[in-house]
Amino acid sequence: MNLLQVNDISHSYGSRKFFDWKGNSSKKVLENVSFTIDEGTCFGMLGSSGAGKSTLGKVILGLEQPLSGKVLFQGHDFYTADKHIRHKIRRELQVVFQDSYSSVNPRLTAERIIAEPLENYEKLTIAEQKRTVIHLLERVGLSETDMKKYPHQFSGGQLQRINIARAISLKPKLIVLDESVSSLDMLNKNLILDLLMELKEEYGLSYFFITHDIKAAYTISDTLGILDKGKLVEFYDSKSQFFSSEHHVVKEMRDSILAEHPRNRSIRIKYETT
Repeated sequence: MNLLQVNDISHSYGSRKFFDWKGNSSKKVLENVSFTIDEGTCFGMLGSSGAGKSTLGKVILGLEQPLSGKVLFQGHDFYTADKHIRHKIRRELQVVFQDSYSSVNPRLTAERIIAEPLENYEKLTIAEQKRTVIHLLERVGLSETDMKKYPHQFSGGQLQRINIARAISLKPKLIVLDESVSSLDMLNKNLILDLLMELKEEYGLSYFFITHDIKAAYTISDTLGILDKGKLVEFYDSKSQFFSSEHHVVKEMRDSILAEHPRNRSIRIKYETT
């Protein structure tokens, strides 16, 4: 069953130039993008910097209204639905951003950070809320002793686990993961990816996984889309399809992959002849 439908989304940003001699008043960042995400699946959106991935994520989250097209979540258009439906959608649709530190209030403890959605949507007693927060901390690999710590007392990987705990606290249907492992080292990246896959199975979650990291994309994604200059140019249902594709954008991405250990990396030097 389709959980999310993105239909012909196009979007532009206004030109920041004071004088625009060519008459170009806007920059197109998304052009007729369409895809669906089924319940319990992960749709990976792979693309280079500036491809429009994060803008697309904002459109899906209801943070950036597109110029044209529709975003349907469980059959409801986020941008035309009434207040009650939008409130329900916001509960079912959560996000984990790339920068774990800027995603939280530095003055709040881990307990308060995770409890924030619960306070907005649930009517729990103090004891019930505390038990829920402890359970969520433990589920993402932390402990009750971390409850009273502040963001600066955690590593980047630990703080991203807190952001994930906050995102799953309401048991949403869909989580947008916007470059959520890109700033982590290899070890923490793999640990977080393993955690995300476990939570997906346990909670029946769906993910919209935005990334420029090819290995992360095919590790977690059931379906993979390639975004290039605002256009969705390719779809893949398997890792083998991606690695056998002859599309020039995909071939460039594959050529950019480095081996995990420096000793296995090769440097290609092109010599020009005169």
